[in-house]
Amino acid sequence: MSSEHPGRPEDTARPATPAQPDATAQPEPPARPGSDQPAGPDQPDSAGGVDDTDRPPRRIALIGLVALVVLALDVATKVLATATLEGRAPVEVLGGLVYLQLVRNPGAAFSMATGMTWLLTIVAMAVVVAIVWLARRLRSTGWAIGLGLVLAGALGNLVDRIFRAPGPLRGHVVDFVSVFAPNGDVWPVFNVADSAIVVGAALIVLLSLLGRDYDGTSSRRRARGSGR
Repeated sequence: MSSEHPGRPEDTARPATPAQPDATAQPEPPARPGSDQPAGPDQPDSAGGVDDTDRPPRRIALIGLVALVVLALDVATKVLATATLEGRAPVEVLGGLVYLQLVRNPGAAFSMATGMTWLLTIVAMAVVVAIVWLARRLRSTGWAIGLGLVLAGALGNLVDRIFRAPGPLRGHVVDFVSVFAPNGDVWPVFNVADSAIVVGAALIVLLSLLGRDYDGTSSRRRARGSGR
């Protein structure tokens, strides 16, 4: 009888299996035109700007939300002021820091440019149209808040000019807040819409000084990149 035994299954050679791709591996981004390096999120595309897919999402919903909330607050406070302050003497609040009194203003914010109501109405309409047009390209959260405040203020006073006496496009804006003294002796009487315009404009100016553009890019970063 032969002493040799047939080979066991584990001793037989196994065919080599192909290596499986790593499912967790991230695909390498495509190379930029004319370069061997892949395009990263902070690198400009061939047109000289940042790739649209790397920018923050558009902020149309945010600007609309800010404008809607502030506009509702402006309309509500004006309705309350006309219902409770009509024909009354200035009401002292916070120990004389603020006075509440009803003033019907034919001019611009803070009672400026009185007698130019129709022109101010047209300017307010132009501001609203410009902001709506710019909103399509808006990607900065700060700019969205600032423009939302300006939009709410323009719409709030525009509603008064269209629907309040003495007539369409000539209506007087309802103001009711006087600070430090009654009758606007220290600072012109104003309303929520006026405050929103000032705060929104100040925020936009600050962002511009910091180099933050409305499209979510940084002008300072672009300037440093072009200087290399």
